[in-house]
Parts: sequence; C-alpha cells; structure tokens
Amino acid sequence: MTATDVSGLTQLGGKTELPASPEAAVLEKVPAGHAGSLYLVRFTAPEFTSLCPMTGQPDFAHIVIDYAPRDWLVESKSLKLYLHSFRNHGAFHEDCTLDIGKRLTALLDPVWLRIGAYWYPRGGIPIDVFWQTGMPPEGLWLPDQGVPTYRGRG
Repeated sequence: MTATDVSGLTQLGGKTELPASPEAAVLEKVPAGHAGSLYLVRFTAPEFTSLCPMTGQPDFAHIVIDYAPRDWLVESKSLKLYLHSFRNHGAFHEDCTLDIGKRLTALLDPVWLRIGAYWYPRGGIPIDVFWQTGMPPEGLWLPDQGVPTYRGRG
C-alpha cells in the first residue's frame, strides 16, 4: 500500500470557509501513489449550481469529471469547495464547464481529462457541454458518464 503525502494541504481536516469565487478558491493536489499506472478517476457533482450572468437566476447541472492521473491527484475537499464556489458566480454554461476542465488540467497535468456538464433547461432548452484534453489513451477503461440526455416529463 502506498502512503500519500498530505503535508502541504491547507484545507483537509478542518473547517474551511466557502470561497467567495472560483478565482479565490484554492485547488490542492496530492502525489499520485500509482504514478505510471493507467487508471481513471471520476468525480460526479450531481447538484452543481451557478448563476446566469444576465439574469442572476440559478442554473443547475450534473457534472462528471474523468481524468487519468500522471503524477498528481486533485484533493477532493478542495475540489468540492471549488465547485461550490460557483454558487454565487455568474457565467454561461460553456464558461463554467471549460473553466473547471482547464483549471484542473493546469493543476494536475493529467495524462487525459474530460468533463461532461449536463445542464438543466434554461429558457426551455437544456445545454450540455463537453470538453477533453485530447483523445483518451489506448487501453484506458472509459465507462460511459451515465447521464442521460434531458427528456423532461415526456
């Protein structure tokens, strides 16, 4: 069993205030205990919220983040706080989705990362946004994200 070095973490193990904005949020990483192995890490945020930048009304999404680590793992509490920091942040669906994917990529330098954001309808139209760093590596087990297209009540 590989021990993970958590000595540099500032948020884990104590009370941490919700960041005022995504820019103010501190994303932290820990060394990947199995660097050199090809595997997938999945985070699912089924209750993601942000604000419409035009109306200030809340927007809701089911977000799935998949990545194949290289040398680093994102520390999950810091990711949770980062995602929650969007609650009072006004941005379009596409901007929220790509900002999350690109910030994680810059932090982790993963072998591969994808994000699927399945947004609930705004103005009667659901918007789904997908982004990835490139083609998934050969041999990576890549399960379906498991979120069906929005169907409403029909």
